[in-house]
Amino acid sequence: MVLVLGSALLVLAANPPAGTSEPAPANLEPLSEQTQPTAQPAPAGPKAFDPEAETEAYLARLTPEQRRRSDAYFEGGYWLQLWDFLLNVGIAGLLLATGLSAALRDRIERWTGRFWLQALLYSLVYILVSALLTFPMTLYEGFFREHQYGMSNMTFAAWMKDASIGLGVGLVLGGTALTVLYGVLRRTPRTWWLWGSAVGLVFSTLLTLIYPVFIAPLFNQFTPLHDAALRDDILSLARANGIPATDVYQVDASRQTKRVSANVSGFLGTLRISLNDNLLNRCSRAEIREVMGHEMGHYALHHVYEGILFFAVVIVAGFAFLRWSFDRVLRGFGRSWRIRGVADPAGMPLLSALLAVYFFVLTPVINTQTRVDEAEADLFALNAAREPEGAAEIALKLGEYRKLAPGPLEEAIFFDHPSGRSRIRMAMRWKAEQMREAPRSAPNPAP
Repeated sequence: MVLVLGSALLVLAANPPAGTSEPAPANLEPLSEQTQPTAQPAPAGPKAFDPEAETEAYLARLTPEQRRRSDAYFEGGYWLQLWDFLLNVGIAGLLLATGLSAALRDRIERWTGRFWLQALLYSLVYILVSALLTFPMTLYEGFFREHQYGMSNMTFAAWMKDASIGLGVGLVLGGTALTVLYGVLRRTPRTWWLWGSAVGLVFSTLLTLIYPVFIAPLFNQFTPLHDAALRDDILSLARANGIPATDVYQVDASRQTKRVSANVSGFLGTLRISLNDNLLNRCSRAEIREVMGHEMGHYALHHVYEGILFFAVVIVAGFAFLRWSFDRVLRGFGRSWRIRGVADPAGMPLLSALLAVYFFVLTPVINTQTRVDEAEADLFALNAAREPEGAAEIALKLGEYRKLAPGPLEEAIFFDHPSGRSRIRMAMRWKAEQMREAPRSAPNPAP
């Protein structure tokens, strides 16, 4: 699930989304329904069912080669986070050290004397230049690497189309947000970091709320779910958990990837339940119910709004860090870079680089907050859908692109979802407790 998109507005503007809202999974040959072994429960009875043994039985269904490829894909993502960070900081340093940033500002000032237009034009050029300089890495990560692992269904032309749409969204939203931000910075020279935090929070919240309903359809087609029986089952599950949805949509995600996903999103009358066609084509009814229960859990537990509050703290702390660090860097390099102050658009690359440093260091904290919400949604799904085997099967499918059994420290730092092992173990423990309760809740036999 995508919890807060656009939390760092400058970083988002410099790196607009390129097509799909989530990365595609790594390659694993799917286990066929006919040939895959199943994890058989132990003989009936609460003492005979061992959750740990059942967890290992599920994990053992994947071959060493499948595990190796999944681990390689996910662990490669650790390095990509580092290279992307260094690339973005390097681009900012290049624009500042060569004087290109100040030269662009000077040229725009000769074109127009309106400050808001100067900020807008600089923002648009900065987004375009950043997109151009990062394009080789974006192309490798989003196209070649996904085809290397065999999980992308896109032709190069289709991928470029989605990337172009993503760039257009970044120009519109990023340009607007940065123009408003620099207007605030200019008018509040003493308390700019507080007012800047407010701008960042408003735009990140707005983007979080509107993305599933208004932006995601730019990349995929949403149509009413064709399977009437499944639709009624999902809506019944929604009503039972206090979710006022009236229809279910399916998304043509298979044109891009083989990954399974779904979401419950929307606000102010735009609530919708959506599941992608990979989920429909690859998963059993029990698995679909469990996934939908998970997504309903995010909605019922108010995780979107909880995430907004969490990121409000993150954004305020981030702007406080900018207030502290920007002045110090400016005292050392401001004259050679010809940056006049924090409200100077020529300092945009510096703000972007400092925010990149802040969010890079904060990655484990943000991942932990998201991972906790995901675990809560998993538990909600088990109690709502009551499909522990479905939960375990979905965890294996997600294991196609997420490392199934990381070490504790690795999971804490790099995982924004519980690992496959953690999820299967939760499902098996839930099943064990249900088996324990079953004899107690059985009615007394008649005399």
